Amino acid sequence: MAEDDMYTKDGTVDHRGNQADKSKTGTWKACPYILGNECCERLAYYGMSSNLVLYFKKRLHQHSATASKNVLNWSGTCYITPLIGAFFADAYLGRYWTIACFSIIYVIGMTLLTLSASVSGLKPTCYGEDNCHATDTQAAVCFLALYLIALGTGGIKPCVSSYGADQFDDTNEVEKKRKASFFNWFYFSINIGAFIAGSLLVWIQDNVGWGWGFGIPAVAMAIAVLSFFSGTRLYRNQKPGGSPLTRICQVIVASLRKYKAKVPADESILYETADAESAIKGSRKLNHTKDFSFFDKAAVVVQTDQVKGSVDPWRLCTVSQVEELKAIIRLLPIWATGIIFCTASSQMGTLFVLQGAIMDTRVGSSSFEIPPASLSIFDTLSVLFWVPVYDCIIVPLARKFTGHKNGLTQLQRMGIGLFISIFAMLSAGILELVRLRSVRRHNYYELEHMPMSIFWQVPQYFIIGCAEVFAFIGQLEFFYEQAPDAMRSLCSALQLTTVALGSYLCSLLVTIVTTVSTRHGKLGWIPDNLNYGHIDYFFWLLAVLSVLNLGAFLFIAKWYTYKRPVGTLK
Repeated sequence: MAEDDMYTKDGTVDHRGNQADKSKTGTWKACPYILGNECCERLAYYGMSSNLVLYFKKRLHQHSATASKNVLNWSGTCYITPLIGAFFADAYLGRYWTIACFSIIYVIGMTLLTLSASVSGLKPTCYGEDNCHATDTQAAVCFLALYLIALGTGGIKPCVSSYGADQFDDTNEVEKKRKASFFNWFYFSINIGAFIAGSLLVWIQDNVGWGWGFGIPAVAMAIAVLSFFSGTRLYRNQKPGGSPLTRICQVIVASLRKYKAKVPADESILYETADAESAIKGSRKLNHTKDFSFFDKAAVVVQTDQVKGSVDPWRLCTVSQVEELKAIIRLLPIWATGIIFCTASSQMGTLFVLQGAIMDTRVGSSSFEIPPASLSIFDTLSVLFWVPVYDCIIVPLARKFTGHKNGLTQLQRMGIGLFISIFAMLSAGILELVRLRSVRRHNYYELEHMPMSIFWQVPQYFIIGCAEVFAFIGQLEFFYEQAPDAMRSLCSALQLTTVALGSYLCSLLVTIVTTVSTRHGKLGWIPDNLNYGHIDYFFWLLAVLSVLNLGAFLFIAKWYTYKRPVGTLK
């Protein structure tokens, strides 16, 4: 192997800061440690969050709508805080140290949550299974722990998928092809952790105790940290490129200062570094594009740009810096269409669980009862089924028809996922409609568990899982590939905020429909006893929003132009 071929050409370095050796670092050698970390971290997260709505309702003594909104608000925060982690990763710490530091915060939060559910004085006082009351202090400790976890996961989530993808050299065609498979198996590892959480841990919480139910996820998170550190010598690391938000602001300010300047027809006149490398550390140069031309004014050279012989970046920016901002602007409409999808999928942690809790939870004729939140394992099983089917069957078949190296483009994959998600809401709505008709026919209003098996919920979970394989994984790959090199953590965090805003939107919808539907003394769509409610109306509402969202996505996707990097990394 020639010396030039021994090292990566995408700017990555090893743990000592030297140029990464291809034979000793990266690719699938390093990925098991990253995938192991993600599997354990997701086991911890879902093991704690899957049943949280019932913990709020049974232990903190909250009403159904309040418990749902609290879970949605907390879950949304878990997917907003990645913006914080992404900023530190891209600007200062790099992805490795960001994951390491925020993992410690995560473990502290998990430990405090375990103590709040198991230590006398911190845990709510109970006088029977469903007669618990928490003091303001006990509730405060619980929520402090939960929001520490939200901060911890915020530092990890935007970095792990990008960090795994960093292990494959973008300039090497063989490694670049393997990167597409990495995102599939990354999501597969997430769902291995979710499967264990949804099957074993939820049962422990319902049948053994919440102390053990939260304690085991805390141990899993500690194992996740150990797994991550174990692969340190094998990792390839991208250097942080400075604050991406500062660079974006510089382009906006420089453009506004030169709003009267005329952009030259010859794009080669626009300001750019003369050498092959980009002026932005950790980033390749980007080709000039003609859309959003107002921001090109930031790269127009005028006499006032020179300050004491040097360039003022708040007055003059390179073409690559301008194109970074344009790339973010292009991503935003695609990003927005992910919000409604996440609003629909967030039902698995709220209304799906409450719907299942009032159904027959027994397995067959036995006395064994399955916890309602455990039905989420069918979402996980669906993902575990569809990931290898997609990677090993759908991609090769699609490749023959489309000629695309990945079978389907990322946007095509995402669109299919949005389409499939509509049927998940229709399935849930139809089931609730049938259930309510049975309630009225047989006068089951006051039954805690009506004689209708919870396993009728399986289709809606399975369909959501299938939609995730197309939409979520497509988003992971799309936001990584289309992000400027020095903004990949930020764009991964941007993708994750669709989950946050989906949860917040769902919380807002619950608030609105509860306010409107409870007028004049009515019980509303989502009462404490769902036999008197109409959550089927809520599922129909989400189905209609999903159809409108798909139409918007198809229009936006047709307009989108893909990023074109040139040059080498610095």
